[in-house]
Amino acid sequence: MPGGRRCPDCDSTELVEDSHYSQSQLVCSDCGCVVTEGVLTTTFADEGNLREVAYSRSTGENEQVSRSQQRGLCRVRDLCRVLQLPLTFEDTAVAYYQQAYRLSGIRAARLQKKEVLVGCCVLITCRQHNWPLTIGTICTLIYADLDVFSGTYMQIVKLLGLDVPSLCLADLVKTYCSSFKLFQASPSVPAKYVEDKEKMLSRTLQLVELANETWLVTGRHPLPVITAAAFLAWQSLQPSGRLTCSLARFCKLANVDLPYPASSRLQELLTVLLRMAEQLAWLQILKLNKRSVVKHIGDLLQHRHTLVRKAFRDAAGEREAYERELQGQRQGEEEVGNSSLDLPVRKRPPSPALLLPPCMLKPPKQLRPTPAVCTVTGDENISDSEIEQYLRTPEEVRDFQRAQAASQAAKSVPNPL
Repeated sequence: MPGGRRCPDCDSTELVEDSHYSQSQLVCSDCGCVVTEGVLTTTFADEGNLREVAYSRSTGENEQVSRSQQRGLCRVRDLCRVLQLPLTFEDTAVAYYQQAYRLSGIRAARLQKKEVLVGCCVLITCRQHNWPLTIGTICTLIYADLDVFSGTYMQIVKLLGLDVPSLCLADLVKTYCSSFKLFQASPSVPAKYVEDKEKMLSRTLQLVELANETWLVTGRHPLPVITAAAFLAWQSLQPSGRLTCSLARFCKLANVDLPYPASSRLQELLTVLLRMAEQLAWLQILKLNKRSVVKHIGDLLQHRHTLVRKAFRDAAGEREAYERELQGQRQGEEEVGNSSLDLPVRKRPPSPALLLPPCMLKPPKQLRPTPAVCTVTGDENISDSEIEQYLRTPEEVRDFQRAQAASQAAKSVPNPL
């Protein structure tokens, strides 16, 4: 019996130490009464004698955690469990949150930024482990503003000096498209719209790679591009019954949201495919448009590397020819004194420029240099022809006439030398 004590309820001496919980305690084995409760730690002498001590004097004094930080750590763990991340990911995200919370700029920030910090630490962990996760998904789960999240994310990466790799586009395509509800028949998905998962993923990935090669992904959110590519891949596998289906209906059938720029990315992809179709001899005679070119996506993707190189080369050549012609017209205008009577009409820029990088599609406007401002100091020389307009009184006129006469008389005197 520890210390010769008895149970206050049943007067039993059968007291045992129960360490089932975080604090050790004495429990009566006969009636279950808790005789004594433990304390926080067992380092100090007072704690060893089962006497309560203040928290500031306990061994946890160096591990003080505010309520805000405790709530954030719980949210980090909850978010990792919602995303079904491995336990190692959860430990890393918690460690990043603790490091970031020690920064003065984060600790004194508003509550909104601290809430966003939870998602930033989870996203950084997933990116470092090559786990496909987008900012949009995180913002949806934690109800965060996209601009605030992006700014906080870049700040944390910079302050902690972390090396965060970019998102793998292939893994994102597989993860995003695997959530589509188009791979098995259901009451909401007719049989003609059901598609094989592997075939659709393979063609979608090829279209996304094509978009990446033609600068349609650079500097843009990947999900609208993937949505447009998945729609074209789905249509091209069975074009006879799917060409009439719109992008909005496709997203509704797949049970995914329609990103706002996806329609623009779809038109850009179709334009690239039409440009590639112009390089194939057996497709030139068909006079394809943006709707009929979907039927031949399989052939275009089969030869996409050759067709893209040829389209780039042709686009660059036409662009250079247009710039040379435009420069020649400008020189001709300068020679004839800005007269356009004998000059040919300028042509529009070539359309194949779509395959060029975005910085060449819409180059920044060059500002005209501002002319130098002429400052008047009052010490400038005035010619004789202009001085009359500065004479105001008759006395000034007489003085000016006398000065002119004296100047002429001095000039008429011969030089004695």
